[in-house]
Amino acid sequence: MFTLLVAGCGFQLRGTADLPFDTVYLPPANSPGIALDLRRNIQSGTRTTVVEDPKKADAVLEFAREAREKLILSLASTGRVSEYQLRYTVAFRVHDGKGGEFLPMTTVALTRDVTFNDAAVLSKETEEGLLYRDMQSDMVQQIMRRLAAAQRPKPAAQ
Repeated sequence: MFTLLVAGCGFQLRGTADLPFDTVYLPPANSPGIALDLRRNIQSGTRTTVVEDPKKADAVLEFAREAREKLILSLASTGRVSEYQLRYTVAFRVHDGKGGEFLPMTTVALTRDVTFNDAAVLSKETEEGLLYRDMQSDMVQQIMRRLAAAQRPKPAAQ
């Protein structure tokens, strides 16, 4: 009964994503985490192969920027910080190495708001690390969706 109900609502398991290229080269990013997570997601969730040589790749994923920022959102009446905003931004493009672009320069930015308490500094630092890890995981999923929606470059007119 449950299977029929779930199938009727349009629910579908994620499965494998179809990327518009068979091989991809991923250069290391500023932080090895995003590149490593993307590599794992592409290898395990798609039919695309990650290659080590950009000349052997159908597509090259190029990172232009990866940044983590911590901004003050609000101050308490004592002048101490009471709330931060964590920002994680990645800019990238995907090209074929011959002038064609699967995806033009794209910037993805994620934010999380965090309250701050002077009495719990260590736990807030741990929370911040966990939030950045969660944001990185979300970022990988956002990039994977954009890769799946990318279009193969049109051949140059001759």
